[in-house]
Amino acid sequence: MKLTAEQRAVIDHGHGHARVAAVAGAGKTTTMAARVLHLLDQGVPAKRMLVLMFNRAAREDFQSRLQQMAQSRQTLPDVRTFHSLGHRLTQSLCRWGALTPRQLLSADWQVERLLRQATLNVLAHSRERRDAALEGERLEALAHYCGLIKAEVAEPGELYARLDFDADTDYFPAAFEEAERLLAQQNVMTYADLLYRPLLALEASESSQARVQGFLDHVIVDEYQDINAAQQRLLAVLAGNQAAVMAVGDANQCIYEWRGARPDTMLENFTATFGDATDYPLSTTFRHGHALALAANHAIAANQRRPDQLCLAAPGNPVTRIEVGQGNRALLETLSEWQQQGRGLNEACLLVRSWALSVPVQLALLQAGQPFRLSHDDRFVFRLPLVQALAGYLKLSRYPALLQDSSHLALLFSQPTPFVARDRLVSLARQLAQTQQWPERHDPALADLKPLQRRNLKRRWELLCELPKLRAWPPAKLLAYVVKAIDAEKILKRAAARRDKGEEDVRLLDVLIEQAQDVSDPDAFIELLERPVENHAEGILITTVHGAKGLEWPLVAVAGVNEEDFPHYSRDNPLNEARLEEERRLFYVAITRARERLLLLHDGGEHRPSRFIGESAWQDSVCVAEALKAPENSRPVPVRSVALVERYLDAVGAELKVKEAVAPAVAEPGAGYGPTTFRVGQRLHHAVFGEGAVLSVENTPDNPVLEVQFVKAGKRRLVANRAPIEPIAL
Repeated sequence: MKLTAEQRAVIDHGHGHARVAAVAGAGKTTTMAARVLHLLDQGVPAKRMLVLMFNRAAREDFQSRLQQMAQSRQTLPDVRTFHSLGHRLTQSLCRWGALTPRQLLSADWQVERLLRQATLNVLAHSRERRDAALEGERLEALAHYCGLIKAEVAEPGELYARLDFDADTDYFPAAFEEAERLLAQQNVMTYADLLYRPLLALEASESSQARVQGFLDHVIVDEYQDINAAQQRLLAVLAGNQAAVMAVGDANQCIYEWRGARPDTMLENFTATFGDATDYPLSTTFRHGHALALAANHAIAANQRRPDQLCLAAPGNPVTRIEVGQGNRALLETLSEWQQQGRGLNEACLLVRSWALSVPVQLALLQAGQPFRLSHDDRFVFRLPLVQALAGYLKLSRYPALLQDSSHLALLFSQPTPFVARDRLVSLARQLAQTQQWPERHDPALADLKPLQRRNLKRRWELLCELPKLRAWPPAKLLAYVVKAIDAEKILKRAAARRDKGEEDVRLLDVLIEQAQDVSDPDAFIELLERPVENHAEGILITTVHGAKGLEWPLVAVAGVNEEDFPHYSRDNPLNEARLEEERRLFYVAITRARERLLLLHDGGEHRPSRFIGESAWQDSVCVAEALKAPENSRPVPVRSVALVERYLDAVGAELKVKEAVAPAVAEPGAGYGPTTFRVGQRLHHAVFGEGAVLSVENTPDNPVLEVQFVKAGKRRLVANRAPIEPIAL
């Protein structure tokens, strides 16, 4: 096994604490395993070591690698997740009488049932608020809030004031306290309690601390940037003044702030907790080539809370191709080309910032007959309740007989939610399907409903009766009318509890209306939305960037790379510096999943390309990588960030020369340099690719995307405002 000098330095670390800053694809699993084996060779007993991994999959992967490298070696150390460590500590503290034994609520429905009861108890005197509070998304938000209190070991009221919750959730702190009372009363606990309860018990008792300390000499923690306050404090108690802690991770990949993680945990918070530490970089990636390594460095450069470290491509890495395209056509063309090269779609992954942005991609793949699979089955477009309802509104306009179908009416009354209990809506739908008449005010079906609830339900019934008269309308116009008539945007934002979730649901409405714009056959569009699709093992994987953490693929496409989508913000939820840095880290994680090919997709039209495309300097990066393949070319390569590129070239031992590129006086997000008007057939000169002719001009006039046939470099797609190109005079 050949190791780099940086890896060897980590493995041979001497005494005291250490921080290992490992870029994506740096071989940290191999390095940590070699470190463990080195300690064993130095005579450290396996039982005096503890390795902590972020989740079960990472633990199993590490154990497999460790056993493979150890071969027939003696006993290996304990490898655990934080939760399994918390479970063991809980058992010990219960035996000692420091904690009361409790049963774990292992199923989501068990936790939801408890939170429903807590909500009912604190809102016992407000039925209208209670119905809204029992909506699935509101309970999900409450569960997240309760878990975050325990992850950050925070005071409920202080945390609630800090978070961006809707005003209708002001009962959350009281609901947390009531949920805690119910947990104690029923002698049960949640997964968060596996860390929270032993931490509080240990911090409150010096005698208990003494019983758990002194057993460890070395603790190695993977993905340290993703641990929360409770995990770090528990680790500090266990390490005491004796164990040396080695934190391995990458602050640039801290993307779980919503779960309590902070990039500072890997930075100054580590030394504040444990004391002085030796810093080690793992800067060399074995995943992708120079183009993507340079683009990743550019993409994260604007962040202030980050390590001063470059990602460097190792010699022999795959040559990574980077492209920017517009819309689903660019994706389908790339997938077709990929398959023509004999590659399978199961080697490809499409990443999205949020699931709503996957909807147009799913529809495009369905229409094109391309197989795909989703990391979460319930995110198939036709399974989303809101999509089912909107398809149902369209269907009712085509088939009036559905007004007599109680299940269909129940669906349309329930989505978007009218903040009325589901059983009441089902009962009302049955009555309307039979009578076709709105009930009188004193009717039992409307009993106990607030006047506003009755008005909203009646308005929706009137809309349903009106829809058959609008069957001639095109789908996009009809959907827009429905959304406005039921005030869907306002309802979705109110129901979501968290502002970002409400905005994602509103974005889903926009996406569906946009997809319906070019539909000429309403029945075909309805059929598309209702198609019973399942995961195809041979298809392209669709998942979120958060779900892709720690994974890699030969081909990665990132969809929805638009302003307001990625980075995510809105007029009501503007970006601040901290959120922008978190979004930038998320983009960094997204692009560094690729090995051989990266495709960044923006929507065009009203959606501006994301600033992150421009910040990544991807065309500069491609040009530099191409020039590194042809060192005999002595012409300096024009780049925007000369200092960063020169630092990179020096680190990899390349003698390539670069010069400062000429930029326009005014630049929009994603803009760069170059002429602003092009035509098919125009001759161009590219600083690296040489001469070529324009084959097509796409996107908008102020941000054109060119397909150019170069004499020596073949066919290339370029964002004109970013490419080092000059027109050739005829």
